[in-house]
Amino acid sequence: MSSAGSQALDHLPPQDGAGLEDAIFDALATAVVMLDPEWRVISLNPAGQTMLEASIERSRGIPFERLIDLDESWRSLLMQVQSEHFATVKREMPMMLHSGAQYCVDLIISPLPPTTKPRLLLELNPVDRLNAISEDAHLRDAQASMRKVIKGLAHEVKNPLGGIRGAAQLLARELDDSKLTEYTDVIMEEADRLRTLVDRMLGPRERLATRPMNIHEVLERVRQLTEAESDGAIEVERDYDPSLPEFEADPDQLTQVILNITRNAGQAMSGQGTITLRSRARRQYTLAGKRHKLVCSVDIIDTGPGVPEALLDQLFLPMVTSGTKGNGLGLSIAQMIANRHGGLIQCDSEPGNTCFTLLLPMET
Repeated sequence: MSSAGSQALDHLPPQDGAGLEDAIFDALATAVVMLDPEWRVISLNPAGQTMLEASIERSRGIPFERLIDLDESWRSLLMQVQSEHFATVKREMPMMLHSGAQYCVDLIISPLPPTTKPRLLLELNPVDRLNAISEDAHLRDAQASMRKVIKGLAHEVKNPLGGIRGAAQLLARELDDSKLTEYTDVIMEEADRLRTLVDRMLGPRERLATRPMNIHEVLERVRQLTEAESDGAIEVERDYDPSLPEFEADPDQLTQVILNITRNAGQAMSGQGTITLRSRARRQYTLAGKRHKLVCSVDIIDTGPGVPEALLDQLFLPMVTSGTKGNGLGLSIAQMIANRHGGLIQCDSEPGNTCFTLLLPMET
């Protein structure tokens, strides 16, 4: 919001202007902070509360330096706008919260009346998030193109497989030697296995059976299955946000999504280690080019060796795997199901800390 835009808001009719200004302020995807002349927090929109990890109730009236590390570069910019009464823009400005979280933001500081020692309006656009939106869009396009090619090939493969299996059946009937029919049995079994593989490559085709659900019922189901399958060798830690509301989704398919990821994590850790399931809410978040007021974020974190950097961009494509086991379809199918829910899966990995994040819109 530029200074001109802020002045325009100041001139809205008093009766309706305040409500409209609040609505615009709250709806912005950009984190916005309003400071008084002494740099104390006057207001903080929902996107700002999420970024700065602070609620407006606890932030109002406190010095801005209690929220971020207000180093000399920040102080210089704030003083410059207050003294010159003119907006300033700073690209890729480092910002550190006292929690230790770090951002690189495009920063706009605008003065607000009175002009003697003006209030300040700060707009914070995280550069890494803007880049991530662009990368997500590029990756979605690449995955969509790849899926079309793979589905076309899969359909072409299914027809000759049926012919091969049928021919093997006819041949088996003509053979009297049981040793020779063992070979035809192998042909039919392998044809069936390949057909199953092709069906999985085509992805889930059933309609979503959505209902109001809480994400924690899914996470608990996955936790129980993961611990049971590993016979206790994998410990699943829980870090849930109990305030998350219910939203419409297919719990069975989401269970499959998260289970596919935890099974991959278990294989990466050689069947033993710790997996953390964490749930959080993200406000004013963009998914698939659409901004959502509230998004459910589920992190699946493992302590394995990490995903090779060369595979990160291809991780959700069919037949891509970093392990010796599996066919590389689990993550591809998981991403496909997430996309059908209007969400997506992201991955950030380094040795000892690999995090898959499932993002789902929560609008009802």
